[in-house]
Amino acid sequence: MKDLPVALRPREKLMAMGPQALADAELLALLLRTGLQGLGVLQLAEKVLTELGGLAGLLHAQPAQLQAIRGLGPAKRSELIAVMELARRALNRTLSEQPVFNSPQAVKDYLRMNIGALPHEVFAVLFLDAQQKLIACEEMFRGSLTQTSVYPREVVKRALALNAASVILAHNHPSGVLEPSRADELLTQTLKSSLQLIDVRVLDHLVVSTGGALSFAERGLL
Repeated sequence: MKDLPVALRPREKLMAMGPQALADAELLALLLRTGLQGLGVLQLAEKVLTELGGLAGLLHAQPAQLQAIRGLGPAKRSELIAVMELARRALNRTLSEQPVFNSPQAVKDYLRMNIGALPHEVFAVLFLDAQQKLIACEEMFRGSLTQTSVYPREVVKRALALNAASVILAHNHPSGVLEPSRADELLTQTLKSSLQLIDVRVLDHLVVSTGGALSFAERGLL
């Protein structure tokens, strides 16, 4: 990075303009700090993001995936894993300490970070207490979502066990297409009816991917 003009160096750019002014690769370069012989740290950062499929892929990268990238030694891998885990914990803490609808974007970010980039479809449930604070977020089912692959009785049992007052349903679309299917809509209504029997409200159903999140409530589908 010494070859770059001072104003374009990530550290100086961050200090002068704030972190929002930096590209993904520039932010990652600050964590990596050094590159390889013949490969500067910015180029290494771009290589990491390319091989992992962007920031979303980095968030879900397993240690073995990081180890397979030349230039990421034990120290760099450990630091990246620690930073990503801190981000997850920070979002979890936010949702646990204040009503979820005080920070709807945090809910979307949390779900995108946890299930948005998974290569397979999963169905998760955020169980909330009477103050709409997060009790737990649990992945309950995997595979293509239909009314036969997601069992309402299991969601009901878990809601009772956790003494939940309300829930937010969520699933990912590995294709990246956020538009809900007819099956998604039917499943939502089935779960809503089942949970009403035990006085648990369905506050929302979010479809997430690496590129964003779609809210059933915002769409008027609940």
